[in-house]
Amino acid sequence: MQDTQPDRHALRGLMRQRRRALSHSEQQLAAQQLVTQFKQHPDVQAAKRIAFYLANDGELNPLPTIHWLWAQRKEVYLPVLHPFTPGHLLFLRYTATSPMVRNRYGIEEPELDVLQVVPHSALDLICTPLVAFDSAGNRLGMGGGYYDRTLACWHQHRLGPKPLGIAHDCQQVDAVPQEEWDVPLPQLITPLRCWQFS
Repeated sequence: MQDTQPDRHALRGLMRQRRRALSHSEQQLAAQQLVTQFKQHPDVQAAKRIAFYLANDGELNPLPTIHWLWAQRKEVYLPVLHPFTPGHLLFLRYTATSPMVRNRYGIEEPELDVLQVVPHSALDLICTPLVAFDSAGNRLGMGGGYYDRTLACWHQHRLGPKPLGIAHDCQQVDAVPQEEWDVPLPQLITPLRCWQFS
């Protein structure tokens, strides 16, 4: 799954620069607004097990939302790079006391513990980070294809956890160039809006 379109590469660079340009106060406000959006989202209210991510490279910070989910007694899981299957993710239970390590991308993830792994099919929602999105629900990721592989079964058969994109409002573009393996999102949350695509 290597990008073959140079415009995807250029767009990825532009949008990463755009979200990194947000000030600290803008990031803090966006993180609090995300909590507000989650509080009123019906799929979130119904979910018991929710996979999230930890912010990197200017991504929308989900930690205030994760703390709110914990207060609602919902289980939170984080992606961990699969140690034996390149390009794939495992999901581990994440709590306030989870021992953390940095993966090869420099992103914090829970230390691998097989007792904390849950099959991704047992999750209710997978909150996916992204670099850019458009009004049709097309998503541009970082280029590794990790979430496209994770969500392929849902995309093809509507089985497994429902994806929920998470992004800053400034990450919207007119059109995301598509590749055949891309998994469009059925819904997405930004600080100012909840998008429903299908």
